[in-house]
Amino acid sequence: MKWYGKCYLYILLFILYMPLFFLMFYSFNSGGNMIRFEGFTLEHYQSLFENKRLLQVIFNTIAIALLAAAFSTVIGIFGALLIYSVRHQSIKLSLLTLNNVLMVSSDVVIGASFLIMFTALGHFTGFGLGLMSVLISHIAFCIPIVVIIILPKLYEMNESILDAGRDLGASEFQLLNKIVIPQLMPGIIGGFFMALTYSLDDFTVSFFVTGNGFSVLSVEVYAMARRGISMEVNAISTLLFVVIMVGLVIYQLIKHRKAKSFSKNRGAAL
Repeated sequence: MKWYGKCYLYILLFILYMPLFFLMFYSFNSGGNMIRFEGFTLEHYQSLFENKRLLQVIFNTIAIALLAAAFSTVIGIFGALLIYSVRHQSIKLSLLTLNNVLMVSSDVVIGASFLIMFTALGHFTGFGLGLMSVLISHIAFCIPIVVIIILPKLYEMNESILDAGRDLGASEFQLLNKIVIPQLMPGIIGGFFMALTYSLDDFTVSFFVTGNGFSVLSVEVYAMARRGISMEVNAISTLLFVVIMVGLVIYQLIKHRKAKSFSKNRGAAL
């Protein structure tokens, strides 16, 4: 990479990360503002862990993300298998288009649509906005992401393996359990974590479908920021950034160890 390419990359990284580091730096400010740093303190983090409502919101966010990722991954697997198994190209294209609607549509449109649906449903069944409305919405917009990630893995799979399994007397369930799922496992894991990320990161849809008494972290931080500058927002953001960075480091270490082990085993085999 030439010098001007490196300069562009460094400037871009500086622009992206400087606001984050600025926010993290002032999370330790004893002055309680982001204007002047008066001294180092951990009282904002202590206040965060003493805030029972905020801890409950964090628990809600993690629970919703894990449940939405798990359900959307299972549904996405069978959705990808359905699209893959369709032989009629126009029907397959129609299914892919329907799958991609939630990915290309505006989050405001999706959130408003879910709000209208849940409100209309509430008039007939008493279904209110809250945990289930947020969970259903998150599952719905995570499914297309999982399908898009898993579907290419299906096309990479060698169909002769399936034919060999059928010739050996394997049932369709055995083919799915012993051959297809292991072949798709990288895509399944990727789809799960991508759905988890989308769920944790979502604000717009959650803003429309959360009800009184239930909230997720993105909506709660937005509400806190509207009431005025709170160093608890800085503390939450700092902790989230640190957790994500630690997770990425662990992932890279595991990936490096597996690659090293694979190279070692391959060298021993040769």
